[in-house]
Amino acid sequence: MLAKPLVAAAVGLLALSAPARAQQAAATEDPVVAIVDGVAIHRSQIEETARGLPQQYRQMPMQVLFGMLLDRVIDFQLLANEAERQKLGSDPAVQVALAEARTNVLRDALIRRKIEEGTTDAKLHERYDQLKQSANFAQPEVHARHILLKSEDEAKAVIKELQGGADFATLAKERSTGPSAANGGDLGYFRRDQMVPAFAKAAFALQPGQFTTEPVQTQFGWHVIMVVDRRTVEPTFKESQPQLRQDLAREIVTALVAGLHDGAKIERFNLDGTPMQEQPAAQEKPAAQAKPKAN
Repeated sequence: MLAKPLVAAAVGLLALSAPARAQQAAATEDPVVAIVDGVAIHRSQIEETARGLPQQYRQMPMQVLFGMLLDRVIDFQLLANEAERQKLGSDPAVQVALAEARTNVLRDALIRRKIEEGTTDAKLHERYDQLKQSANFAQPEVHARHILLKSEDEAKAVIKELQGGADFATLAKERSTGPSAANGGDLGYFRRDQMVPAFAKAAFALQPGQFTTEPVQTQFGWHVIMVVDRRTVEPTFKESQPQLRQDLAREIVTALVAGLHDGAKIERFNLDGTPMQEQPAAQEKPAAQAKPKAN
């Protein structure tokens, strides 16, 4: 079914994205940065164009990109103005494309508005307070150190030294190839979902003071892990806010689409245009016809 991908796409595109250009243009701080044959170009159009650049360019300061982006937007406007002068809007194919574009803009505007209405700070706090009442709201965390090595044999040798009484932090500084080596392999506190599965499984199986007696392999190499402490922590509202917003947005879009289906008259057709046969609902067997269970 396409309903779930539709909801996911809508949430990903709209719930967490920057405001639309139309909303930005209405803002008080959206100055005109060029005028092309009487048509004003706003800064928001430059910023929107920047979001379409490859990732390596999006990381550059706007001051560096501004001149190039302004030239591009001016070129786009010149092309649009010329298309208007040539009355291309009357071309049937262009009219179809414009109608599709209008449909897409209206759809996105509706979804965006519903998501904005349903993900206010008050509603996010309300959902957060509800989740705090659930039994699994508080998340277990471990404070661990690790020693990252290139081979299994090296990891086994470190384990043997630890079993002989060597200090974990000292060995981490001397042997670990990971970035935490300078800190004695200290990774601080982390939740299970913040580490790769194999590492998390091994770490959360240990009690404070214990270390792995077998090397743990991940895509980074071979690990020897020691747990320093364990605790249970409630995520703060700030930490939870992105997931809360995404969950609420998904629910909003799902409910919106379901409600529209309920009130709509929808006719379906096959690829050849013939009416699609509706599948009859499965009927339950009468209780009298049900087979008796074996004793």
